Amino acid sequence: MLSMPKRASACLLALSLLLPLPALAQDKTVPASRTEMQLSFAPLVKRTAGAVVNVYAERVVQRSNPFAGDPFFEQFFGQRMPNRSEKQSSLGSGVIVSHDGLVVTNNHVIEGADDIKIALADGREFPCEVLLKDDSVDLAVLKIKAREDFPVLAIGNSDSVEVGDLVLAIGNPFGVGQTVTSGIVSALARTQVTDGDVGFFIQTDASINPGNSGGALMNMNGDLIGINTAIFSRGGGSNGIGFAIPANLVKVFLAAAEDGKKSFERPYVGATFQAVTSEVAEALGLKAARGALVVAVTRGSPADVAGLKPGEVVTAVNSIPVEHPDALAYRLTTVGLGRTAELTVEDSGRAKRLDMVLGTAPETVPRDERLLDGRNPFAGSRIANLSPKVATELHMPADKTGVVILDVARGSPAARLGFQPGDILVAVNGDAVTSTRAMEGMIRDNPGVWRVEIERGGQRIRQFFR
Repeated sequence: MLSMPKRASACLLALSLLLPLPALAQDKTVPASRTEMQLSFAPLVKRTAGAVVNVYAERVVQRSNPFAGDPFFEQFFGQRMPNRSEKQSSLGSGVIVSHDGLVVTNNHVIEGADDIKIALADGREFPCEVLLKDDSVDLAVLKIKAREDFPVLAIGNSDSVEVGDLVLAIGNPFGVGQTVTSGIVSALARTQVTDGDVGFFIQTDASINPGNSGGALMNMNGDLIGINTAIFSRGGGSNGIGFAIPANLVKVFLAAAEDGKKSFERPYVGATFQAVTSEVAEALGLKAARGALVVAVTRGSPADVAGLKPGEVVTAVNSIPVEHPDALAYRLTTVGLGRTAELTVEDSGRAKRLDMVLGTAPETVPRDERLLDGRNPFAGSRIANLSPKVATELHMPADKTGVVILDVARGSPAARLGFQPGDILVAVNGDAVTSTRAMEGMIRDNPGVWRVEIERGGQRIRQFFR
């Protein structure tokens, strides 16, 4: 029987073998004894938990008086029942990634917030500012307003993550306080998880609940491999299926914030893709139904310059396999703007490699933003000329042309009639809308009856207004 000192030293030896697991698959091991199964994550948690913070977001919401405008109530109560405002608070998590206080969290945690505070694990609170946020990738970078040397969590390489890897999730579920849960990576490259553009999530069975959003998904080296973002749940609690944004996308987003960018731009390809079905794979002579099928290529675009053609299938980026179009978009984004991506393309059963330079979407026509007013159905809408750059900003296909609604003022005639950002103005009273300037001219004279044709989500909608 081992004496206590020897047993303790054996446990420490086993712990040292377990915690610094190498990234190589052949070096990873499963517990081989009862002693190894009794090891603890506590040393790893103590070393890293200080870098996971609480994010408090507060917004002021205006509540309108339901009796406003009612002559009876105004006669008796006058202005004693004015519209009132109230504060709404939300709670999420975040991860400190730089010693000077840069924090990564989810955009939906701080969306619409008027005031944001960061609370450290030791209870201290600090104000912060938003450096960069983007709803399509659901990420935000905050800067703590304090001159301190903050604890950080190193950002790891999410491409080294494999199904079956042990992970820890750290956050503040339901506002109960910092909580650590453990599990494994249960799947990779999950799609259609959120409404945003990210179609490449790490799936884990580590318990993730409301409040964990923006928190850390960490490997056994203590590296950040993902930002916990969403759960699959019918009742609001954890069902063992949680999703995290991969760390390699976080790196690119963080770099944009550190460079002072005011918006997050993804590479412009100039091509449209669709998933490869089993029927398409059989018709094209592919061994498996995977990859991104090229449907169309815009002339002069990076895809066109690289030599990509409709009917070809992109199967890898920089030798990393691509399973579907969402994975292709993710891989190109993580390569980074200004760099060259090597595409592996299959055409008629033969594989070839193409180099594509990644740049931002061009503004081929001036956007010429205009705010429409007057007595017409479009009053209160802000419009612009469509270009690949504008279309990309609105998360629309880059080949769309015409005039698009950028924003609609709350309570305006355009809002009451149901116009939405992203609507393309096709025709007014039978005349095609060719530019913002032309649109402004069309609404100067009130014809009494308005015949409007718009395009929304690829569908044509025709309506009459008086």
